[in-house]
Amino acid sequence: MKNQMLGGLSTKEFLRKYWQKKPLLIRNAFPNFEELLNKQELLSLSSHEEAQSRLVSFHRGKWECFSGPFKKKDFANRTGLWTLLVQGINHFYPEAEALLKHFNFIPHARLDDLMISFAPGGGGVGPHVDSYDVFLLQGSGKRLWQIAKQKDLQLIPDTPLKILKHFKPEDEWLLEPGDMLYLPPNYAHNGVAVGDSMTYSIGFRAPTHQEIVREFLGYFLDRFEVEGMYADPNLTPVKHPAAIPDAMIEQVTKVLNKIRFEKNDIKSFLGTYLSEPKPNIYFDSPESPLSKVAFIQAAKKKGVRLDLKSQMLFTDKLLFINGESYAFTASHLFLKKLADNREVKLPEKLDKQTTHLLYEWYLNGYLQDISTATRDIF
Repeated sequence: MKNQMLGGLSTKEFLRKYWQKKPLLIRNAFPNFEELLNKQELLSLSSHEEAQSRLVSFHRGKWECFSGPFKKKDFANRTGLWTLLVQGINHFYPEAEALLKHFNFIPHARLDDLMISFAPGGGGVGPHVDSYDVFLLQGSGKRLWQIAKQKDLQLIPDTPLKILKHFKPEDEWLLEPGDMLYLPPNYAHNGVAVGDSMTYSIGFRAPTHQEIVREFLGYFLDRFEVEGMYADPNLTPVKHPAAIPDAMIEQVTKVLNKIRFEKNDIKSFLGTYLSEPKPNIYFDSPESPLSKVAFIQAAKKKGVRLDLKSQMLFTDKLLFINGESYAFTASHLFLKKLADNREVKLPEKLDKQTTHLLYEWYLNGYLQDISTATRDIF
């Protein structure tokens, strides 16, 4: 099926020809694209404690980067070239979550978030390389994008940003509202605002192997126990007390050889790791929570929806939500739809285990507060 968002390509064609391979410019990917929030709303959001925001400036030949939250005075009468970047927009605006659903042909396990950047004319963050896949959707205004598949990744020294020292653009395009540029990892690129400009960055995480190993070892360490203690009852006098005994090395080798993990351990790790909220994310419990009976009655009538900040994934036998894991049962199958679509209609019959699970998520703030919802889901 042809997809205008992908320039007339089907999702299969896009994934086969471009994903993780080469850039794709898509004119009018989102016809008549409507801004999710304006400049003032973005500046206001950057003052929020839970919004990850950065202010990048270039003034008198010097790059600077500041972390939010920010105040109005941080933007008042600012000189030089600057850019405000706010991440996790989808955690605050349902319209942002709706925008991300256009990219549901890519696993949620790969999705990072929606970031919006604002820059006045000439603003940008400098030429750089990202380690993740990104769709750059132009909102209001225009932005000139230059890209290059260069091997020289030398950085400008003594700067707070990883800015390429020798950027040599090979292609460039001026993006207007609704246009979109897809970039795979490791493509050098530089975006420069032409007048006031808003850009929507839909990023897909690609952790390094080192990060995966580090996180897995931490996860595994918390769940793996080895009994026993080092012992050497047959120790004899040594000639060199500073030398590590061969017997000690052999004994420790045997202990470490007991470390074993299976595919199910990997599945459980990935689910908890990829659904774990970022450190700045907090969940609010309902101010006046419904009783379990009242919640289930309302949920059966209205349906349930994940909180904007929730991440829910699954494997064949496990459910994961915000870093927590649960065993799948036959009665949980409808929850796959909740994970896929972020909202679901409840079946007429729910067993006690599922009822308890949903109510627990509701109390934890993982689900939208059904008592304050402005409209029914179904």
